[in-house]
Amino acid sequence: MAPIKVTAIAGWRTSLGRWIESRSVSQVITGLILLNAVTLGLETSDTVRNYAGGAIKTLDAFILAVFVLELTAKLVACGFRFFRSGWNIFDLAVVGIALAPVGEALSVVRALRVLRVLRLLSIMPDLRRVVEALLRSLPGLGAIAGLLILIVYVFAVMATMMFGDRHEEWFGTLGRSLFTLFQVMTLEGWAEISRKIMDEEPLAWMFFIPFILVTTLTVLNLFVAIIVNSMQALHDEDIRRSATAADQKHIELLREIQALRAEIAELRAQPGPQVEVRAGRL
Repeated sequence: MAPIKVTAIAGWRTSLGRWIESRSVSQVITGLILLNAVTLGLETSDTVRNYAGGAIKTLDAFILAVFVLELTAKLVACGFRFFRSGWNIFDLAVVGIALAPVGEALSVVRALRVLRVLRLLSIMPDLRRVVEALLRSLPGLGAIAGLLILIVYVFAVMATMMFGDRHEEWFGTLGRSLFTLFQVMTLEGWAEISRKIMDEEPLAWMFFIPFILVTTLTVLNLFVAIIVNSMQALHDEDIRRSATAADQKHIELLREIQALRAEIAELRAQPGPQVEVRAGRL
């Protein structure tokens, strides 16, 4: 009886896991996350809180209860395998923060409830793929960020030496130069800064144009290139994984066909009564 019970429990957990991961359940959870995002936004309005604050709190508690039930079902269905998925741990942390007690002294925890909206990252495969691509590209992004910091630092030292005496508000110190060059790198107000400096330093364009070309049009575009490359690599892995699964199914099907052929050959080889049927006789 014990093996039968264990098998029945395992089958029930498997069915529960398939149901909780089904498309219909995922769509319901996605809708509740979006609805919760709206309610959390409405809570920031004093007018809405005064008019329908009780209803919003009740709806918020209901949605949170659904999230807790969903995670509980996943935990029951997966067991310890639940903690092998980083997305499951992320969902558990987000919902756990929402369950923390809220009071006047814990206003930060109250504000962190909006993190529940980030559950869309784990529910929607496309968003999850983008996040995975970003995480994979972090080493490359870190290397480019180091290169960018080095370039900006070199230009900041040069700018402080060349323009610091006459334009102290922008390049008077190394810190001001770093901040100004960061602003120039974002192309925010760089024309105004450069023109005012060129009124006194006509050749200042020889400093600003190379800086913009190197930082904005080259280095920053490398960030985009690395992220796109990571997303393409992740997409290629998904294709290879799908092809491997299809090949495995094809191999299993061929094995089943070969086994059936072997069984048919054995049946034909076994001696048995010969039945002869002649035309015109019963």
